[in-house]
Amino acid sequence: MKYYSTNGNAPIADLHKAVVKGLAEDRGLYMPERINKLPKEFFDNIEKMSFQEIAYTVASAFFGEDVDPDALHDIVYDTLSFDCPVVQVKDNIYTLELFHGPTLAFKDVGARFMARLLQYFIRQEQGTQQVNVLVATSGDTGSAVANGFLGVDGIHVYVLYPKGKVSPIQECQFTTLGKNITAIEVDGVFDDCQALVKNAFMDAELNQHMKLTSANSINVARFLPQAFYYFNAYARMKEQGRADNLVMCVPSGNFGNICAALFGHQMGLPIKRFIAANNANDIFFKYLQTGKYEPKPSKQTLANAMDVGDPSNFARIYDLYGKSHEKITSLISGATYSDDQIRQTMRECYEDTKYILDPHGACGFQALADGLNPGEVGVFCETAHPAKFKEKVDEILGIDVEIPERLANFMKGQKQSVPMSKDFTDFKQYLMKQ
Repeated sequence: MKYYSTNGNAPIADLHKAVVKGLAEDRGLYMPERINKLPKEFFDNIEKMSFQEIAYTVASAFFGEDVDPDALHDIVYDTLSFDCPVVQVKDNIYTLELFHGPTLAFKDVGARFMARLLQYFIRQEQGTQQVNVLVATSGDTGSAVANGFLGVDGIHVYVLYPKGKVSPIQECQFTTLGKNITAIEVDGVFDDCQALVKNAFMDAELNQHMKLTSANSINVARFLPQAFYYFNAYARMKEQGRADNLVMCVPSGNFGNICAALFGHQMGLPIKRFIAANNANDIFFKYLQTGKYEPKPSKQTLANAMDVGDPSNFARIYDLYGKSHEKITSLISGATYSDDQIRQTMRECYEDTKYILDPHGACGFQALADGLNPGEVGVFCETAHPAKFKEKVDEILGIDVEIPERLANFMKGQKQSVPMSKDFTDFKQYLMKQ
């Protein structure tokens, strides 16, 4: 499979280059030259298959031409050492729980897959220099990537995060690890962290000094595997006889997660339509209304992992549908919620159902509650365990959310982080010394 840049001015790449480089030379995002349709028999029998079997079939369609089948099988099965179950919350609203992995967030799937695929390619490059992974995080990406790559030979990870803008529990998941993980605390917002990462990739001197790649959802090996759990969600709903008019709702920040779902749809996944649920950062929502994409500085909200003012993966969605606003709006609708609305949704859902939503999942749940048509069944992504936002959730619901043991273990560690300004010159200088 070959990969082209969304900006259209970079050389065509193979999967190896797309994964190791992360970003194309013209600052565009890599896109596969084609999306392979899965056969009808696969969907006819999908409910009889396990999560891993489904994921391996999907992975083969994406990566099978470039990765040895046995190695790909091992990568998929090793990645998915946990389940992503579908749980009923109300009559016609279900949640796809994506928080059962090591760091209790949906990004465990993509981060673990990417770590293993990157290691597969590194092993093919005899005597290669160390690969340095740069990742910007507004919350869960940092912990998922750091833990996915922890102790992996030949790879060092630098996690850039905005000072004071991730939850204390999220922060301890990537600042306490040590080993091959370095946390960099940037005096700015998520968009500043993302800009530092993108500028690093474009700096010729820095790239001569060290081998750089990204583990944000700009990397094809990070976002494509997230399609696995949408196919699994469809299979589990089909098992219950509720898959005919399925609406998938995805809380969205950098838009990698919904982008993976849309790639699944292009492969034949029978989802009727999609809803992108935003917090107050409503850039995509406004694009759907007006046809104009106008990025702006991100606002800080309760649902901090979605605090993104210029979603990177919009470029992929735009490209996927031939830059057609009409095609995009025929399949995807949007919703946007203020912090007060998020709080109200969390309270009402807990009072009605005893289900504890985290602030991101609350946007997804409410978008379905507001947007489902008669006869439709909705599944929203619960992207992180509510205990990761314990202080907020406890305060809003008046309860004491239990902290899972694997999360509690992170909190025992000692914080280690490197303070950094949002000035690229400072960041470059730091990396040049490494």
